[in-house]
Amino acid sequence: MANLGSEAFLDLAQTLPVIDVRSPGEYAHAHIPGAVNIPLFDNDERAQVGTKYKQAGRDAAVLLGLDLVGPKLADFVRQSRRLTHHSAGQVLVHCWRGGMRSGSFAWLLNTAGLTATTLEGGYKAYRNTVLTAFTEPYKLIVLGGKTGSGKTDILKELARLGEQVIDLEGLAHHKGSTYGAIGQLPQPSSEHFENKLFTDLRRLDVTKRIWIEDESRNIGTCFVPMAFWQQMSAAVVAAVDIPKPIRIERLVTEYASIDHGLLVEATGRIHKRLGGQATKDALNALSKHDYATVADLTLVYYDKAYMHGLSQRQGKQVHTFSVQEDNPAETARHLVCWANHSQ
Repeated sequence: MANLGSEAFLDLAQTLPVIDVRSPGEYAHAHIPGAVNIPLFDNDERAQVGTKYKQAGRDAAVLLGLDLVGPKLADFVRQSRRLTHHSAGQVLVHCWRGGMRSGSFAWLLNTAGLTATTLEGGYKAYRNTVLTAFTEPYKLIVLGGKTGSGKTDILKELARLGEQVIDLEGLAHHKGSTYGAIGQLPQPSSEHFENKLFTDLRRLDVTKRIWIEDESRNIGTCFVPMAFWQQMSAAVVAAVDIPKPIRIERLVTEYASIDHGLLVEATGRIHKRLGGQATKDALNALSKHDYATVADLTLVYYDKAYMHGLSQRQGKQVHTFSVQEDNPAETARHLVCWANHSQ
């Protein structure tokens, strides 16, 4: 049975299915993106085996595990065969530490005629690889701009032009502000957010520039890894300066069709930052479905916060681009031209 280190395992994972045999709870918290969970033990069974190990030792825990797993063996093979339909029977398997769970599962699959390869050190080793990757140097260009500037759309246009892009907000399922979770999928854990970020970085050519949106270290409940965040903080910023009326129009288009109650809740959450009167005025405007006024009032706070963050960077790091119309494609072309001549 082959046993591969993280890098070799991940190289194969680009074309072969990955089976995560950890419990559903472990998998739900965080996993290798793209991996399929076929748990050797469910959450309760895993707890039972762990308790037995502590109380009666390894041999007793192994016997209990065999009793629990025995009736499932045929189904494990059936599920795995379905995954290997397009991979000529080859499959990758891992557990937490690359020990008994993945080894037993791989033995079963190999016995059943499949070709199973395990991850040396398991998910724990993979996580070490993830965290180490964030300390590697990247040629980042941070795309800045006040709230409502359409930075995500500009990133998409940069990608269409062949530029390398990391969409942190897309990975975090959050747009960064108090309104950022509205209309988004549930956020991943910070650990799984890191796994997703690592996966995207691993696909890129690190010798070439990478565009990334200017963000706080926390994006909702997800945190950008500190080592990577420090690189973002030191990177050159290309800041688009778009007039407020255009930004208000974009925000109205983006949020006007969203659940009204969620907008009220989100506005209430920033009442201390907006101030009593501004919050009262914003909620009153919301009651009238006057979303332009709401955007105008809340942008006063968000614009101040953005400018404060920008002021913390050295002047030579920030290059401001005045944009007079909401045209992400044209803005992206202009940014690429600038980047080509400045690097």
